[in-house]
Amino acid sequence: MERFLRPIYQEHASDANTLGIILMERTKSNSPVTEDFDGILLIIVQNAEQQWQAKHYEFEDERSAAVHIVTEPVLMEWIDTSGYRRAVEWVIYGRVIFDRNEYVYNLKNQLRDFPSEKRDLRKAIEFGKLVKSYSEAKDLYETEEYKDANSKILYSLHYLARLAVIEKGYYPEVTVWSQVKQIDLEVYKLYEEFIESREEIKKRIQLMLLAMDFIISNRAKTSVKHLLEIMGTKEEPWSYVQLKTLPETSSYSLDLTAVISFMVEKGLLVTVKEQTKGIGVYHRKYVVKK
Repeated sequence: MERFLRPIYQEHASDANTLGIILMERTKSNSPVTEDFDGILLIIVQNAEQQWQAKHYEFEDERSAAVHIVTEPVLMEWIDTSGYRRAVEWVIYGRVIFDRNEYVYNLKNQLRDFPSEKRDLRKAIEFGKLVKSYSEAKDLYETEEYKDANSKILYSLHYLARLAVIEKGYYPEVTVWSQVKQIDLEVYKLYEEFIESREEIKKRIQLMLLAMDFIISNRAKTSVKHLLEIMGTKEEPWSYVQLKTLPETSSYSLDLTAVISFMVEKGLLVTVKEQTKGIGVYHRKYVVKK
């Protein structure tokens, strides 16, 4: 594989704009990590007209490879927000082909350390997805749309699994349940019970909603630490618009309504009414409960 890709990566290695080159090779016949290619070549550059380019190649021995050329800012956004999970695995597990000034070496160490501030952001992102999916599952159950509720429960369990992995200080991988089995048996058993249950669908969903409400409630305060710390920077109540338009919350702004509603429901936030020009109409604002 490497001999076919050598002309490609050597050209980039000689460019001062290139920070590092990583090769991820397929280790089994069906590999989601390499997106079913025999190899992935990740080329990290400082800047480029196109922030991310991807090219597919096929070689004379019928093997294939994908080459991704990505700028450092885009790669870091993927890492911080789970924008492209497989790229994180390529960095962690891939073989370093070229490393300018130990850039890739330091990046790998950073990923292993998973700094707390980045972890708090990732927890907020996954918790937002979890709460939104869980709320949709409850609504679907109450309207007797059991098959759709069943699907939403599976999504919710997946987000819960990713949250559990982050809590333990690791980046979630594509094969997240393999990680969870090793580090959080409570969440793994919940998943097993759901997919292996012989209860009829209505009862299965009912039991899972109860179990998940307990687990989510117990993890809520630590999961929304990122948002609580932002809201704690001032004593005045926050409007939804103020929170939604902050650069710091942009990564989970689409799920912010669900997060805020859940925090109010669980007593982490208190609502405050602020008079408007309309009689009997108030702005609804939020403060952290003391």
